[in-house]
Amino acid sequence: MDIQLLGPLGATIGEESIVPTAGKPRQILALLALHPGRVLPVSTLMDEIWGAKPPASALTTLQTYILQLRRRLGTAMGPDASGTAKDVLATRHGGYVLQIEPACTDVCQYERLAASAQCAFEQNRDEQASATFSKALSLWQGPALVDVPVGPVLEIEVMRLEESRLVTTERRIDADLRLGKHSQLIAELFDLISRHPQHEGLHSQAMVALYRSGRQASALRVYRDLRTRLIEELGVEPSPQLQRLHQAILTVDSRLDVLADERRGSTFDLYAA
Repeated sequence: MDIQLLGPLGATIGEESIVPTAGKPRQILALLALHPGRVLPVSTLMDEIWGAKPPASALTTLQTYILQLRRRLGTAMGPDASGTAKDVLATRHGGYVLQIEPACTDVCQYERLAASAQCAFEQNRDEQASATFSKALSLWQGPALVDVPVGPVLEIEVMRLEESRLVTTERRIDADLRLGKHSQLIAELFDLISRHPQHEGLHSQAMVALYRSGRQASALRVYRDLRTRLIEELGVEPSPQLQRLHQAILTVDSRLDVLADERRGSTFDLYAA
């Protein structure tokens, strides 16, 4: 089985899709696929579909959705399969489990690559870190579960995945900045800060990339715009490390030069206390 969750929902056996067209069965399949090999309680599945007010027929309806998914599984597996649909989408005490290897899902592949890249990043293997972060991000085909109705349980999962995607993007940019690719990053960073207008880490990266590209005034403008936004919308000043980065740009601090910082951490922490 091959399952895609980082974008539109996809689940195939061979060339045949097992993704149902109706919304609620799609929710169930997505939630089970996010936890391969793990029993999900009936209560969790019901919370996802109906929230705090399930109908009186909720359990019967859930069982119907499970049956529909098993029928699609059985059709895709074919008559010569070694197991049955009930072996793959199995009933356990109090819940259901999708009995597949985690590596069958793009989420597992992404998280494995991101962890490997982070390890390389922490060991200053920047070329490997950048390439592996990029490979992890290439698995994304759009917002997570973009075509699936999202209930309260899936909403948390989607938020977690999207936050992970953003952090992975930040770390890949950090690696590229450490490799001296500042000029190539400017367009991407302007797009990112327009979509995340209060994100200090991305703004710090944009400031450093601009400064290293000989655009000191533009780097200072990024800081000024962010500061204005934070004060007007949240009533707060930028963080101390971002204020120190701003001061460093004003004073042409040599620590801003490529490869000058011995700590070799993230750009945002370049001027951490």
